Amino acid sequence: MTVRLHERYKKEISNRLKEKFKYKNDLEIPKLEKVVINMGVGEAVKDSKKIEVALKELAAISGQKPVVTKSKKANASFKLREGMPIGVKVTLRKDKMYEFIDRFINVALPRVRDFRGVNPKSFDGNGNYALGLKEQFVFPEIEYDNVDSVRGMDIIFVTSAKSDDEGKELLSGFDFPFNSQ
Repeated sequence: MTVRLHERYKKEISNRLKEKFKYKNDLEIPKLEKVVINMGVGEAVKDSKKIEVALKELAAISGQKPVVTKSKKANASFKLREGMPIGVKVTLRKDKMYEFIDRFINVALPRVRDFRGVNPKSFDGNGNYALGLKEQFVFPEIEYDNVDSVRGMDIIFVTSAKSDDEGKELLSGFDFPFNSQ
């Protein structure tokens, strides 16, 4: 079973990109490669159970088991030692990636408070797009009553685009709600 957004990419978006940017070869057409979701858990330095809660929440959001990220350097001012768990991340590819993007655009983003669209200037120069969320409540998988603290997350959409214009056109094809600044 193929995912709805993947089918849409194959039939509509890739053809539109090929016409607009005049690609000679189908392999030049930009595509989504992966989505990385990162959740920093700084309070895990004091309470190690916070990492377990963040792992469960990110697993519910992504549908895949996250990986614990550990500190690379010690920092005495934060009481942080090298190798301590300080966050969780998950990398989504293929069908899970398209399913997450579908849920993110159609369900989660409309639930963001005072939402006016995502910033079109958050591209990195190579066609990849990064955005941050302040709270995990926008995802319907998270039950409000079971959350101990509000955690934000960074979501990075990695594309094979060569420029920001190509990346923006690709994400616009998936109905990303870019605001007009």
